[in-house]
Amino acid sequence: MKKPNPLLDDLQAILPAIAANAAKAEQLRQVPDENIAMLKGIGLHRALQPKKYGGMEISLPEFADCVVALAGACASTAWAFSLLCTHSHQLAMFSAQLQEEVWGENSDATASSSIAPFGKVEEVEGGVRFNGEMGWSSGSDHAEWAIVGCRRKNAEGELIYCFAVLPRSDYEIRDDWFAAGMKGSGTKTLVIKDAFVPNHRIQAAKDMMEGKSAGFGLYPDSKIFYSPYRPYFASGFAAISLGIAERMLEAFREKTRNRVRAYTGVSVGTATPALMRLAESTHQVAAARAFLERTWQDHAEHGERHQYPSRETLAFWRTNQAYAVKMCIQAVDRLFEAAGGTAWFENNEMQRLFRDSHMTGAHAYTDYDVCAQILGRELMGLEPDPSMV
Repeated sequence: MKKPNPLLDDLQAILPAIAANAAKAEQLRQVPDENIAMLKGIGLHRALQPKKYGGMEISLPEFADCVVALAGACASTAWAFSLLCTHSHQLAMFSAQLQEEVWGENSDATASSSIAPFGKVEEVEGGVRFNGEMGWSSGSDHAEWAIVGCRRKNAEGELIYCFAVLPRSDYEIRDDWFAAGMKGSGTKTLVIKDAFVPNHRIQAAKDMMEGKSAGFGLYPDSKIFYSPYRPYFASGFAAISLGIAERMLEAFREKTRNRVRAYTGVSVGTATPALMRLAESTHQVAAARAFLERTWQDHAEHGERHQYPSRETLAFWRTNQAYAVKMCIQAVDRLFEAAGGTAWFENNEMQRLFRDSHMTGAHAYTDYDVCAQILGRELMGLEPDPSMV
């Protein structure tokens, strides 16, 4: 039996208003301001923030349940806002000085990201000069900070994958998000020109995955920060895919129940093919939820025990979520194929669910072709392939 989740209860009260804004989000190509205000109003942005700065530090299963519910109302809002939340978990892995800069004067502050290491850095005294056009920064219009990727030389001269954190004043946002899926997520490009980033705002990605970052151990009583950053960062993708699929089940029932074939007048809702498609997708989505819940609970149990996950555990955590996304997309496709021509109209929710569902499988972290190789190598006792991250 699940324990009570007050944050989810608060979220349920505002979901109808967020769902009503789904079309507006797509028209704006970013999350409407009122959605952000409503979500911050219930404190969802504090879910994975350190308690020191007013955060809740809720467990991953509790947070994921909120993201699933939010995605059923508006996947674009869920995509952008869940990342603003999970980035707070990542920021807690940085130095205490950086955290104080981010939250000391504004505890409501959030960060967007563009973490692929495309940034160019020049070493200068005390830090680096950063330049780059950093794409795929979801929710950037609503964030006060940005986490961006680069490669920086270590003492041995090796290029190391790193993250740098910049304030909003150090970059411009290019309004270039024109996409078929997650149209309302505002996943725009950050343009950074000759920004100085001090050393305390830079952290090696590898250290964040091995419990060696500057912020590791700052919160010894926490159950969520004794963990690598990446499983939390990526948790929203699968949760959103699940939320979309669960909503698709409802939308298909609503549309099909009273649907009749135009040329014959035959009821579609009582026809065997529709019943079979609905049944199989229902089973598949239920299986995806059970699989994800078990995976998220494993995260929580590791945190409660202060047990750092093994390489094998991390491989399963990542690939489990990618496989669940694959199942959710299949379940959505099965229903959309049989939803009829009117499902393709832009004012029909089902075509938005179909588009957004496929976007959840397009992220590098949920690419199952990559994930299957990662897990296969781990199962065979082979060393990880560094080309697959």
